[in-house]
Amino acid sequence: MPHIDYYLTVVSPFCYLAGTRPAEVAAKHGATITYKPVDAVALFGRTGGVPLAQRHPSRQAYRLAEIPRQAKMLGMPITVKPAHFPTNPAPAGYAIIAAQNAGGGDLAALVAGLSRACWAEEKDVAEDSVIKGCLEAAGFDPALADRGLLAGAETYGTNLEEAVNRGVFGLPFFITDDGAPFWGQDRIDHLDAHLGGRL
Repeated sequence: MPHIDYYLTVVSPFCYLAGTRPAEVAAKHGATITYKPVDAVALFGRTGGVPLAQRHPSRQAYRLAEIPRQAKMLGMPITVKPAHFPTNPAPAGYAIIAAQNAGGGDLAALVAGLSRACWAEEKDVAEDSVIKGCLEAAGFDPALADRGLLAGAETYGTNLEEAVNRGVFGLPFFITDDGAPFWGQDRIDHLDAHLGGRL
């Protein structure tokens, strides 16, 4: 059975724009998927990238043009400068890890819901109430936000080390079990083609 490791952060607009498509591609090909929340700022620092605020103005300007363009292509609402960005993505990452360990709900919906909260609903995904609401909406026990925080933090750190060691440098990033890497929500079609044997 094919497998996809999906490295992400809910505070990336491009992870938001990925929506539930990674899970849909996985289901199409009978593949499993593991969600691996990562500290994006730490990842950039380890792999030659720089945080958004430190990027050259031309890069920042292009990002502001590209995000709404991609959102329009996908028919998704987006706020280019959300009220609660930047914010701490770690608590949401811990909740995704806890939900994945617990099972019983829809992980794709949870990841999409947390990302949508930031990028379309003007909510702070570092807030406990927002995280619990997203957990509940995706069919998970909201109390997962309060449990397993130490394990979540440990896995969050492990995900970062693993990502660096596997050549991940941006998010979203997908790696198949045969080692094929795909960076960006605009490469999900390529991931689909690879799993289908066309790439």
